[in-house]
This record gives sequence, C-alpha cells and structure tokens, in this order.
Amino acid sequence: MNTTVQLVAAWGAYEEKHPGCSIEDFCRYYLLHQQQQKPADTGKLTGGLQPATPEATLMKVMGRIMRLHGLYSRLSLEDAGIGQFEEFALMNNILQRKNPRKSEVIYATIYELSTGTDLLNRLREKGYITEVPDPADRRSKRVKMTAKGEKTLQHAYKRMGQLVKMMLRDMDTEEVQLCIQLLKHVEIKFSERWPEDKGRSFDEIYTSVMSE
Repeated sequence: MNTTVQLVAAWGAYEEKHPGCSIEDFCRYYLLHQQQQKPADTGKLTGGLQPATPEATLMKVMGRIMRLHGLYSRLSLEDAGIGQFEEFALMNNILQRKNPRKSEVIYATIYELSTGTDLLNRLREKGYITEVPDPADRRSKRVKMTAKGEKTLQHAYKRMGQLVKMMLRDMDTEEVQLCIQLLKHVEIKFSERWPEDKGRSFDEIYTSVMSE
C-alpha cells in the first residue's frame, strides 16, 4: 500500500474513534504506536494474576496507579494538615465553585453522599470550611472556604504538584497528552451518567451503555 494512503487510512480510523481530535493528537498516537509494535509485556505488571483482556489489564493498571496515588497523597499532604486526597479534592472543588451546595460538591467529586458528608464534616471540624444557609432553599446548606482553609489549600497545591511530577517523571509530555486524549472521553461520559445511574442496577446500566 502506498505510504500516503496508509497514513491517511490510519488517520481516518483514529479520527472515527476520537471525534474532535487534532492532528497533533494523531501524530503523538501514531508515533507511539509505531514504537510499540511488539505485544505488551504484561508479565512485568505487578499484583497477582493478570487479566485475560487488554481492556481489563488497562483498568487494573489505572486502578493500581490511583490506589498508589492515594497512598502517596496521604504522605505528601501530612504537613499541609490534610489527611487524605479526598479531603483535598473536596476543598479544591469548593474553592472553584465558590459557595456550592453540599450535595453539589459531593457529586462533583464523585463520592457517595454519606462518604462525602463525613468528609465535609471533618473539614468543618478542622476549621477549613464553614456551612451557611442556602438562600434559595432553607433545607439545604452551602459550604465555603475559610481563610484557614484557603491557606492550607495553597500549601496542598504545591505538594500535589510535586506528587504529580514524581509519579509521572518517567513519561514524556507527549505520552501524557496522548493518555489524556485517549481516556478523557471515558471520564466525561461516565461523569455525566453517574448522577442518573446511582439508583439503577448494574444490569440496567450495562444494557443502557452497550445499546448506545
């Protein structure tokens, strides 16, 4: 096959799978793909038996990375006065949203209502956030950062920046950008679905997703 035709065909196949992608995204993907023609050496993965499919292997790798991220987050945030990454995520979301409802910030950070409520209570007890009545609905509460919370969060930003650099130190910027391009659609799709899927059975969710 003519090289130009082969390249155009590869671009078309990539664009079909990733609508809205740029030429730069495709070039990063294509160059990395050429470097990885050999089958992945899954024997080097850690953590027991290896999944039977590439999809399951990817989910396992992402899951283990996020668990390790949580463990290292706890260490990095100790001197900031934050106990775990979940607290940092809630504080960051509250600051960005200004004075959100408690339920809004919990769902935005993808936590269960009970878990998120416990975490917010912990942050309130530490003096990092405060609750205020919702003027639009007296039955609801809104949360806002305190001066102490904002100061703590600024230190936490520095620590989390160091953590990201440490964990992804062996990846080139192009590789990181390619991962974002390939995975962002999964994050967007299921983040949008989650609020409606919470009360449904897995079978209902599976049938809905697979019929799209």
